[in-house]
Amino acid sequence: MLSKTYTKYIQSLHHKKFRDLENAFIAEGSKVVMDLLTSSKIVCERLLATKEWLAENEQQIRKYSPAPMEAIEGFELEKISALSTSNQVLGVFKKIKASSIDPRGKITLVLDTIQDPGNLGTIIRIADWFGVPAIICSEDCVDWYNPKVVQSTMGSLGRVDLIYTNLADWLKKNSTVNVYAAALNGSGIDGIKGIKEGIILIGNESKGISEEILQLANEKITIPKIGAAESLNAAVATGIILSHIF
Repeated sequence: MLSKTYTKYIQSLHHKKFRDLENAFIAEGSKVVMDLLTSSKIVCERLLATKEWLAENEQQIRKYSPAPMEAIEGFELEKISALSTSNQVLGVFKKIKASSIDPRGKITLVLDTIQDPGNLGTIIRIADWFGVPAIICSEDCVDWYNPKVVQSTMGSLGRVDLIYTNLADWLKKNSTVNVYAAALNGSGIDGIKGIKEGIILIGNESKGISEEILQLANEKITIPKIGAAESLNAAVATGIILSHIF
């Protein structure tokens, strides 16, 4: 039986304030949890799952993690889940220690005020798909440890480096690397085909890139528009742009 104290602890991790305080976050679902367990960058604090799930996966888990495991009932998982429908397993993980990111010699994503958890999670997953090693977020982007972000990454969280910082300062510090800003009035994205080094700047879902940050870009790039839609989803735009680079 899960104690009331630990139940409240996990429920507190639904909120950024307590994730920061405890230096921990939660992940749910077999795919996400198993991928995080195999990451060398993320430490598992505890696994809580149905006895059936543990019986099926314990041998595999022990290849990667010595984390304590506890079998709990389905109704207990419902109490601690941050999702509308609980999964068979929930993991409590320690947050990754932030490190500096050098954009030289590679493609790096920079996100300006991405606020939708699903968008950020999907962008992390897209970066993982294309082998983009790092993402720089403005300080007002949604927290990448938000349960909805973690869920949307589908396990890619452990394979992409990410830091939050003042974008203007970071871009000025790394001004030797060209910055390509996704905008509605730029040159076609075919022009970035095959670049080996560059910063791809993606803006807010509704407002785009702030003027201050846009001024630091070397070039504006645009996905050609054929239909009548006003704009593209930030994650969709990221995927299209990266597909043209690689």
